[in-house]
Amino acid sequence: MTTPIPIPTEDFMAEGDPAQLGQELAVEQVSDSARPDQWWQVIWSSKKARVGVVILVVYILVAVFAPLIAPQDPLDSSFEPLAGPSAENWLGTTTSGQDIASQLIYGSRISLMVGLFAGLISTVIATVIGLISGYAEGTILDDLLSFVTNVALVIPALPLIITLVAYSEVRGIWLIVGVISITSWAGAARAKRAQIISLRNRDFVTAAKFSGEGTWRIVFREIMPNMTSLVAASFVGAATGAIGAEAGLAALGLGDSQSVSWGTMLYQSNAQGAIAQGLWLWVFVPGLVLAILMTAMTFINFGVDLLSNPHLREDA
Repeated sequence: MTTPIPIPTEDFMAEGDPAQLGQELAVEQVSDSARPDQWWQVIWSSKKARVGVVILVVYILVAVFAPLIAPQDPLDSSFEPLAGPSAENWLGTTTSGQDIASQLIYGSRISLMVGLFAGLISTVIATVIGLISGYAEGTILDDLLSFVTNVALVIPALPLIITLVAYSEVRGIWLIVGVISITSWAGAARAKRAQIISLRNRDFVTAAKFSGEGTWRIVFREIMPNMTSLVAASFVGAATGAIGAEAGLAALGLGDSQSVSWGTMLYQSNAQGAIAQGLWLWVFVPGLVLAILMTAMTFINFGVDLLSNPHLREDA
């Protein structure tokens, strides 16, 4: 009499079959490898963006801890005028006896603050106008918003900024932030309008319409999250332009005379003949740190571009 051979049950095969276990492990590995990278991983994958982020973090730390880092009060004029670099005055002093290094350190606060708030306000204006105009393409509302955008595009921004600031009775950092914000949103609004036109006929928008969602919810809850990379790139570009615009206005003598910024340092050095008196550091260093900051912001934008264009990630 032959003894029947026991047939493995399904549980036994699932637990002990090496082939099936290998397939399950392969599926898990594929699922892990197919998981998309987080946005900060994408930005950090760019060498240029890494350099820009590190430089920007250093500038932010200097601005935050300026009272601890600066050797002197930037407005203190009790030092010897035209003094060279020393342990007390790292970069020397101005013709008025003020410490150049302390002014340089405190100047980072103005530039970063203008870049943050002017870039944020400009981006908000451009995003709202661009999204509404693009979603309402072909309507009277779109025609009106497009007309306003076109007018803002053709008006020369720099002469308008200079005129508004020059004829203002009260000058201050918030005036400069406001003027820069309302003169630098049009180009970004046009780009966002074009993007939303290409997104509004997608399946997820159609499904949101059939589900009864309102226009505002569709625009700002359904479409806008798919434009995050474009909005982020717009903010970085607007902040970079705002930093340069503030420095340019201050260098022309249109800045806030009660505050210390890199632009006011350039203006004072030029007005008091720093080059003729051999104070090269007073002229060179503010322009150098300003150029480094704007270059770092540009490098960061390279990383932000990777979010919206995956084809660039291979060359990052």
